[in-house]
Amino acid sequence: MNTTETTAQARKYLLNHLLIYISILFCLFGALIRLIQYLNNRSLWGDEAALALNIVNRSYGELLAPLDYNQAAPTGFIWLEKLSSQLFGDSEYALRLFPFVSSIVSIWAFYRLANRYASPMAGTIAMAFFACLRYTVYYATELKQYSSDVMVTLLLCLLLIPIGQQVLRQRQIIKISVLGAMAIWVSYPAVFVLAGIELAYLLISPVNRFKTILVNRFGIYATWLGSFGLLYGLTISGTMGNDHLISSWNDRFPDSLFDLVWLLDAFGRFFYRPLGFFGFTDGIAIFAFILGCVVLYHRNRVILLVLTAPFLITLVASYLHKYPFRERLVLFLAPLAILIIAEGVAFLILQWRSKHYNHNYTHNFNKIIVSIVGVMVLWLLLYPPLFRASNLIIQPELVAEIKPVIEYIKSQEKLGDKIYIYYKGENQFRYYAQKYGYSEGDYTLGKNDLKDIQQLLGQERVWVLFSNAGKPDKNEAVLSELDRIGDRIDSFIQPGAFVYLYSLLK
Repeated sequence: MNTTETTAQARKYLLNHLLIYISILFCLFGALIRLIQYLNNRSLWGDEAALALNIVNRSYGELLAPLDYNQAAPTGFIWLEKLSSQLFGDSEYALRLFPFVSSIVSIWAFYRLANRYASPMAGTIAMAFFACLRYTVYYATELKQYSSDVMVTLLLCLLLIPIGQQVLRQRQIIKISVLGAMAIWVSYPAVFVLAGIELAYLLISPVNRFKTILVNRFGIYATWLGSFGLLYGLTISGTMGNDHLISSWNDRFPDSLFDLVWLLDAFGRFFYRPLGFFGFTDGIAIFAFILGCVVLYHRNRVILLVLTAPFLITLVASYLHKYPFRERLVLFLAPLAILIIAEGVAFLILQWRSKHYNHNYTHNFNKIIVSIVGVMVLWLLLYPPLFRASNLIIQPELVAEIKPVIEYIKSQEKLGDKIYIYYKGENQFRYYAQKYGYSEGDYTLGKNDLKDIQQLLGQERVWVLFSNAGKPDKNEAVLSELDRIGDRIDSFIQPGAFVYLYSLLK
């Protein structure tokens, strides 16, 4: 080996180790901002509070029935939440503990996945995205199942990808059967991940091994199907009977099997939410994703197929109107897309050190330009989420801060005061009412109707509380009506929640 080759290997060795250290730093950074968000202990917002009411007020058996307040969540997830509330109380910390732990496990699992199946540069870029992107951070501390969906997806990838097309031993069959069956109860999308990965490997199996592998894993597939069938019969079928919940997702489904407009729209929206690339950067992310697919097609077609198969299975379910391919419901696919995007960005950046670098200066100059473009692409995609995530260390995200609003009412309340809860904050107030000493007769839950306001006429002091209703200027119709029929005495405003005290004696 000559000196040039030795020097090149030494540089490659140092670069790879530097990338590993940077990846670990992003792991720690991602864990830190999630921990700060968790410790900030923001108020439960509407959907969280609605799910919390089910968890706190029902037994384990009752949680098998369709949930109240138009909620749906996997039974395993709900049972773990119930257990946490019994062990640690029904505080926000206890209820958000499992999603938070899931997010920390996800960081570790994503690092392992990227380290095994991505190129060194792409692995580091992917880790940076996963640590910082808005919705992977936000759902880490929300009382919903989306953080655990991500964790389950990553753990299933680490479990199933290494065994690929192996003929499994009895112990492996039992282990994978049990873990897959459990995953289905904790995460609805687990069925898409399990089906996607296994179908991908079956499709590329040599003809002479296909039957052997299928027979070898028949017990696994039967166990998974049985687990899903039991879950469907006990809980999912009842949830599907909730017309209000189902109708809320109707516009998220394609109109027909040939609805290509919906497909393109769903694909584009995916990069905005749940991936979290905003403005023009979602277009850049789409370009990087397509380029990453091309790169993986030439480098490792098996991994490309495995990473994209869960997307395809989920899309099939959406075309069958069984699962919406939209927003937080497909957050579980985010880590797989991030790995592909990172490969596209890394390919651009590393053009300067391509093996085809030669003495053709024009050719070399073009490759340097491409590398510079790659650095710019990385900067445009990473800087906004990194900047936003860094700000969360100083100013954690708030959604609908009803707790300080209720505390203010308590501190200013007088005997005979009435409390009216505008309809969007009803589940939040239900959850917090008892904690602040209110019983059902102490407040009125409103509807989305100005006639409710008219019924308050003649009251000397009425606290009108808004939560999950945006900013005050987004409720002009209600506030204008209140100002018309009464006098505003006091107000207290917090992020996403506010209260006005009115005298309605006019």
